[in-house]
Amino acid sequence: MPLALLALALGAFGIGTTEFVIAGLLPDLAADFHTSIPTAGLLVSGYAFGVVAGAPLVTALGARLPRKTLLVGLMALFVAAHLLSALAPSFGALMAGRIVASFAHGAYIGVGSVVAADLVRPEKRASAIALMFTGLSLANVLGVPLGTFLGQQLGWRATFWTVAAIGVVALAGVVLLVPRGGRPETRLRHELAAFRSGRTWLALAMTAIGWAPVLGVVTYVAPLLTEVTGFSKGAVPIVMTLLGVGMLVGGPIGGRYADRALMPSVYALLGGLAVVSAALLGAAHNKVAVVAALTAFGVVASATIPALQTRVLDQAAGAPAMASAANVAAFNLGNAVGPALAGLTIGAGFGYTSPLWVAVALAVAGLAVALLSGALDRRAGHPADGAAERSAASNGAVEPVGR
Repeated sequence: MPLALLALALGAFGIGTTEFVIAGLLPDLAADFHTSIPTAGLLVSGYAFGVVAGAPLVTALGARLPRKTLLVGLMALFVAAHLLSALAPSFGALMAGRIVASFAHGAYIGVGSVVAADLVRPEKRASAIALMFTGLSLANVLGVPLGTFLGQQLGWRATFWTVAAIGVVALAGVVLLVPRGGRPETRLRHELAAFRSGRTWLALAMTAIGWAPVLGVVTYVAPLLTEVTGFSKGAVPIVMTLLGVGMLVGGPIGGRYADRALMPSVYALLGGLAVVSAALLGAAHNKVAVVAALTAFGVVASATIPALQTRVLDQAAGAPAMASAANVAAFNLGNAVGPALAGLTIGAGFGYTSPLWVAVALAVAGLAVALLSGALDRRAGHPADGAAERSAASNGAVEPVGR
């Protein structure tokens, strides 16, 4: 794999760390700014909505820039946002830093996915995307726990200084390792035209609905472990680390199988999410079983990412940057929808296992959308595994790296 993929993955690592580390710092932030923890929690939701809005918007504004130039600018913006956050004199200033960082997040992951796919042969695109997204998975295993520990020991500002430093190293890697390209030949209006296709919207819906079960489960896994399974609070980080290890393992596996047969992989993985969510229901009262089921859940969840991202790139081959950015927004829409629905069931008194029922239902719904999408492919005479698009890419129909 090209070294440029490692630079892209390091940027994703910094982004994944800052996205989730804030949850572990909420008590310190609330105390420092003399506000409540629910108010401090707006730093999480504000970031998520910033990604949803910022991914397509920033990508559209940079549509005429070479992709390497856009990536450099986005990572520089990411560093600046974390300097603002580290120096924030007020809660409002910190929120501004978070929103600026979220705008860089969505566009970087979207454009970076396109660049990663163009760095390798067409038949290896999903694996390249998986390697880049491994940075996000590694953030859950290493970045978030270490960032939380650092913030608790040295103050929350130290976490933001550290993430800024990671961004500087990633920025240098992008500058030095990502190949330079010319200006994009595809105009913004041509990129937007891809969204007139129902197939593109189905692929985006597949991402939003199919990914929603993941955060629906992960958000409420701590009370599930303590209130239902019987783990102590101190054991929760250990179990969460195993979940993160599962996610780290799953991405490359999903990428390999998606390269071989994209839509069959999508069907299997979304169906697998429903199965492992149901398995968690059966395992919830047994400590050994729930750890095994959560680790398997992490593997399957992470394996869906390259498949879903590649599917969108295939469905909008003429608009790779905008489609990829829109898919990042769809992932984050799933991040919002899954926990919201799961929270409603808990609030209605159905207990801490109810998010697992929600996850099963959402995964089945995502699978239904995927099956509909595949059926429309067959009816229109398009191969269900994206072979037509990959063939076009190998003949030069897809822009080369850096564009």
